[in-house]
Amino acid sequence: MPDPQKPGSVIGYTEQTQECIDLVNKFKTVEGELGELISGLAGRDDIDPRMLELARTRLQEGFMWASRSVFQPVSKL
Repeated sequence: MPDPQKPGSVIGYTEQTQECIDLVNKFKTVEGELGELISGLAGRDDIDPRMLELARTRLQEGFMWASRSVFQPVSKL
């Protein structure tokens, strides 16, 4: 089990390479950019707010799964 006091250590995750960390950070950067784009569409009369929120949720979920595919957490569920 990772040492929670060690920098970069998260319980349930193995120690990550810098390459993996950089890749997930790229995901997070793109996720932030898409989030800003979606936020900029909110409140427009020609945009369905329900569908926009579904898009936001699905994108968040997709980026979560992409990150988990790289970090490969161990779950006891």
